[in-house]
Amino acid sequence: MTTENNKLIAEFMGIDQVDIDAWLETNSNLHYHTSWDWLMPVIDKCYQEHMSKHIADAVMTCDIDTTYKAVVEFIKEHNN
Repeated sequence: MTTENNKLIAEFMGIDQVDIDAWLETNSNLHYHTSWDWLMPVIDKCYQEHMSKHIADAVMTCDIDTTYKAVVEFIKEHNN
């Protein structure tokens, strides 16, 4: 499920599916779920799209797993 959620985030960030697939061929995974450096630009875009208290609360926990899950939930709701 993490790979699918990471693809969802990459698409939200405007990365072309071909680029996502190329990355995954040469690397083990996209790193949104393990790296604040990867996740913070996504959080910034979420704030630009719609200020999310749920994401803000998750960021305040300083727990990347909690924040990642909040971001994925936001993007899924945003896409509906």
